[in-house]
Order: sequence, then C-alpha cells, then structure tokens
Amino acid sequence: MTRLYGAGAAHAAVMAVSFLLAGAAVWSLGVEGLWNPDRWWQSVAVWFVGAAVLHDAVLYPLYSLADRATLPTRSWAVRRVPVRQHIRVPALGAALTLLIFFPGILRTDDTAIVAATGMNRDPYLERWLWLVAAMIAASAAVFLLRVLLAGGSPRADEAESEQR
Repeated sequence: MTRLYGAGAAHAAVMAVSFLLAGAAVWSLGVEGLWNPDRWWQSVAVWFVGAAVLHDAVLYPLYSLADRATLPTRSWAVRRVPVRQHIRVPALGAALTLLIFFPGILRTDDTAIVAATGMNRDPYLERWLWLVAAMIAASAAVFLLRVLLAGGSPRADEAESEQR
C-alpha cells in the first residue's frame, strides 16, 4: 500500500472519508449553494479557491521565510529540550486568531456586527492580547516542565554542546 499510494492505509482511509464528506456537503448544498450569480465574489467556491491560492502562493512562503529568518538553523536546546516549537506554537496561535478576528481587533466598521448581534467590537483587542499572553504563558510552562522532567545537569549539556 505504501509503495503504491505513498502513505499508509490509515491515511488513505482518512482521505477517502474527507472526500466523501466534502462530496456530501456539495450534494446537499447543490451548485446553487456554492455559487452566487448576483455577487460572484460572495460564492463559497471563489472563497475556497482564493483561500487555497492565497495560502499556497503567498502565506506559506512568507511564514516559512519568517521562520527561517527568526530562528537559527542551529537548534537551541536547554537540557536537550528544543526551544523552537515553544516559540512557533504561540506565534502561530497569535497569527491565526489575529487572522480570524482582525476586523474586531482592528475595530473596522461595526455597523453590520451591531445590526446582526447588538454587540460592538470594543473588547476584541484586549481579549486577543489576553489570549496571546495565555498562549505564551502556557508554552513557557510546558517548556519549563519539559526541562525539569529532562533532568540532568545543564553544565553537562553545555560541555557536550561545546565538544560538538
């Protein structure tokens, strides 16, 4: 299976189920539900293709370059616990939540939100900052826990890394 397909049977099963679910969604919505002839830019199909192209052609190269530029190729580690992932995860979480909630965080036009919900966007920025702070604190706590559980002497690790 791996030789023919390129991955294991579990991966093939998950992919088959995902395609079945996507097909079921298209079948239940119908083509009319995916395409809005009055306002083509509001069509689900246009947004889906646009998001895929935007991610693959623009965002992926940008965050790959940012990752390479900000984190050195030499692995930072404390007691053999790599630091890189403990920086990446909160940064990715902050970026994704900013991307999802940026109209509220940047306080863009409130008229549609107020009309739909009766609530304004005043608390978004403060709550987003608290969320980012919580992600950073959780990542730091997990890192410190991993360092403590790794045990050993930090001086021995320093001497070993100097010998490399």
